[in-house]
Amino acid sequence: MHDGKAIVPSPTIPGWRLILSDQGRFWAFRRKPFSNAARRAGAEPDVDADTFDEIRAVVEHQEEIARGVAS
Repeated sequence: MHDGKAIVPSPTIPGWRLILSDQGRFWAFRRKPFSNAARRAGAEPDVDADTFDEIRAVVEHQEEIARGVAS
């Protein structure tokens, strides 16, 4: 028997935990904390956005900040 519901894989971002709120807003939480230097440089371990594409861009920006400190 088939209930007609499709199984759709959840979007993921490696190293981050994603939550989709009941209001349809995306939240991302970094699994491993940023270094203190990255945090001082502005890297945020928890961010939010309206769409998956936006949250992916915001997360990438946070990672870029952290990489800039490590370089």
